[in-house]
Amino acid sequence: MKIYTKTGDKGGTGLIDGSRVSKTNPRIVAYGTVDELNSNIGVAIAFLGMKHKDLFLDLIDIMTRLQRELFIIGSDLADPRYPPPKRDLSSTPRMEENMTLVLEEAIDKFEIELDPITFFILPGGCIEASLLHVARTVSRRAEITVALLSKEEIINPIVLAYLNRLSDFLFVAARLINKRLGIKDIAWRSSEKV
Repeated sequence: MKIYTKTGDKGGTGLIDGSRVSKTNPRIVAYGTVDELNSNIGVAIAFLGMKHKDLFLDLIDIMTRLQRELFIIGSDLADPRYPPPKRDLSSTPRMEENMTLVLEEAIDKFEIELDPITFFILPGGCIEASLLHVARTVSRRAEITVALLSKEEIINPIVLAYLNRLSDFLFVAARLINKRLGIKDIAWRSSEKV
């Protein structure tokens, strides 16, 4: 089977239900941004595994699970039949509420390791943490694109809650990486001169 089909050469693409839409359709933009987020998380995992795998094995495991769940979000968004018909034979994977709860548990677990912050922090630190801050901003954008889609079409509401929680997780994970590597959070100060 060839990777290219030529069916999208004129700016259209197919959805899971067989319908065709423009590649500028909010649904396509939404799951395309989720795919971008997944790729950014993949880069961060690769960097974590290069030098510090043993130190971050717990984080790598969770982030790998997140990548699988982002694929589920992609399929959920690529199927416009929501809520699914009672006799849905498509078996499109859908987000489930427990996925958000597991993400919240991971946030709570990792926050225990961190010092509380009472200030805004600059995104950065080591490369690995910086990559997660980039992923966090893509997660926020993905959430926005899904929210825009939800204004036009009915979607699985769990997707929005999950993406909101995911950006929180990525913030905590970025701080955790810096903490485990002995890098302090850098406070943002509006009055400091550059």
